[in-house]
Amino acid sequence: MRMPSVQVVEIGCFEFREMPVQPPGDDEVLIRVEVTGLCRTDLKIIRVGHRDLVLPRVPGEEVVGTVEALGRRVQGLALGERVYVYPGVWCGRCPACRAGAENLCREMQIMGFHRDGGFGPYVTVPAKSVMPLPDGLATDEAVLAEPLSCVLNALELGRLQPGEHLGIWGAGPAGTLLARAGRALGARTQNMEPDRRRRDLIGGLETAGEACFDVAVVAVGDKGAYREALAHLAPRGRLVVFSGLSPADDQPAVSFNQLHYQEQTLVGAYGCCYRHGQAALAMIAEARVPVRDMISHRLPLAKLDEALRLVETRAGMKILLDPWQKETTS
Repeated sequence: MRMPSVQVVEIGCFEFREMPVQPPGDDEVLIRVEVTGLCRTDLKIIRVGHRDLVLPRVPGEEVVGTVEALGRRVQGLALGERVYVYPGVWCGRCPACRAGAENLCREMQIMGFHRDGGFGPYVTVPAKSVMPLPDGLATDEAVLAEPLSCVLNALELGRLQPGEHLGIWGAGPAGTLLARAGRALGARTQNMEPDRRRRDLIGGLETAGEACFDVAVVAVGDKGAYREALAHLAPRGRLVVFSGLSPADDQPAVSFNQLHYQEQTLVGAYGCCYRHGQAALAMIAEARVPVRDMISHRLPLAKLDEALRLVETRAGMKILLDPWQKETTS
């Protein structure tokens, strides 16, 4: 069986191709994709490439669907079961995996980067990456577990504690989730966002003013935001490097004397671990982190061009893609 999927063959463009549906191997599951989330990383993958991208590739790392077929050794899952897919595959043996940081596994294979993802009707994934959805959790909400997982990893690395003041640069999908997850963890939160539309939606500020933050997270790829975050970091504060910069901008002005005398910490945060996906699903299902109001568009996969423009111009919030929806449906 062949089905139309989005494939990136060369950087700068994508095309729709009739591609074979891969039957699951012994330890794999075939997922019928119900919805795939679109994020700014997908835009980056298609337009300029990514460090972890291996071409040709079907993108899409935010996937929720139903189990269509099971490998012969797979247990604990049932046909027709609604599931979320953790996008990584890890070795379980290397030092990073043994330390509970499988997102840094030396053999990490990421769906949509190293192996094909969810920009198509079906995707075949390792069974160990599949998580059944909590009862009653809507599919469109469950797909936000992937970006929320990355947020939880960032807050964990920033050692955020209840009662602390969390500063977030950016109020897009990631910045909004950072604020909501931070509040769920007992922190006081404030977003800095130059775009008035997004600032008004989240109740954020244009600049930090006189604020001083215990933890600062930069959720926008802007070196000026990193400079501002460092300037507003409290003594013993932690700056989380959540968003990467282009190679041309990767020259942040860090004062090592400031870090020394203020005993401040810089920590990187990339991706998420399996446990973060489990926690994210629970937080969404229990309404500790509301996400439904963040969904601004639900488009057929055939309108990917339009969806990418929405991401590029920041005209929407969270955009979902449906590979089964007809293009004529609004």
